[in-house]
Amino acid sequence: MTRARTADARTADLIDTQARSCAELGSPLYAALLARVAEDVRAGGPCADAVAPLAGAPGPAAVALRLLGAVHALVLLGKAPELAAHYTGSADPEAAWGPFRRAVAEHPDHIATWMRRPPQTNEVGRAGQLIAGLLTVLDDLGLPEPPPVRLLELGASAGLNLRADRFRIRSGGGGREFAWGDPASPVVLDGAWRDGAPPPRIAAAAARVPGVTVVERLGCDVDPLDPLDPAEALALRAYLWPDVPHRAERLAGALALAREVPARVVRQGAADFLAGTALRPGTLTVVWHSVMRQYVPPAEWSRAEAELGRLARAGRGPDTGWFAHLAFEPRRVGGVHRFVLTARLGDGPQEVLAEAHPWGLDARATEATALDG
Repeated sequence: MTRARTADARTADLIDTQARSCAELGSPLYAALLARVAEDVRAGGPCADAVAPLAGAPGPAAVALRLLGAVHALVLLGKAPELAAHYTGSADPEAAWGPFRRAVAEHPDHIATWMRRPPQTNEVGRAGQLIAGLLTVLDDLGLPEPPPVRLLELGASAGLNLRADRFRIRSGGGGREFAWGDPASPVVLDGAWRDGAPPPRIAAAAARVPGVTVVERLGCDVDPLDPLDPAEALALRAYLWPDVPHRAERLAGALALAREVPARVVRQGAADFLAGTALRPGTLTVVWHSVMRQYVPPAEWSRAEAELGRLARAGRGPDTGWFAHLAFEPRRVGGVHRFVLTARLGDGPQEVLAEAHPWGLDARATEATALDG
């Protein structure tokens, strides 16, 4: 087998893996399409040409998601009307394959442009976990009134989750209803907790901290998007999955909220961003991130961790300001990736607070309570 064919086979295997993930996450449309895309790549069809520039790239390059985003953008732009009829939750996934393949073949320049850009989902559902962590650390401070908060996000994409304190988070069932946040918010995260309410510690924190005062919203990303730019908002919509409509509803609400609540995302890597960060007296500086760690090179993340340690040691009270680090990231447990919420206040221990669906909802408490470091 030639080197090129070996690379194609490796890429097809990665696409098959993503197909299985789509099936597990509730997208039969994308599961079926990607299975056919993998076959087309192995057969040297138009999908092989589309992914060729990334042939042999590692999993984090997200080859399959780049192609799906490129084709979905064609649908949203009205350039693939035959395929548009199949991009609904009620369509026959297999029937979408022919129009999908033709869209790839007929728009090579568009596909090539989108294949060069990394996917940017900016999943709003993950904000429910980040807010749970924020409420917990504010409660852990034990102050009569929670201090003002500076929200700093690593890998912020379009910065939508920098407005998370303005979201409505709720769940219910079995007499264990829960809700936090503005009832009039355009972003409602339903089904946040699997058992209706958060675990006792988070529920108690939410009751004692009914609101958060955010005085700064700043993030970093190596390729930030502007949610107020129609072309970049299109990208956010294109990377969603068309047969999972509640994600699109959440995104639409977050884009509306972005027009009302200013936030800034700078073009910078995580380590350099943190190196330029200092605490501010009288405030809680929160650095948070969600499902971005895997995209950061190991050497850069080592630098970022050193900067997080510096900030943690610096936050000693009102005169210096406080510091917290919150993360919703995958952890490998055995052969399975679990997505867990961790929190660290100052230089205290890092704690595991909850485990959730990769999009941040249907969360539950975990058995683990603390981690080394």
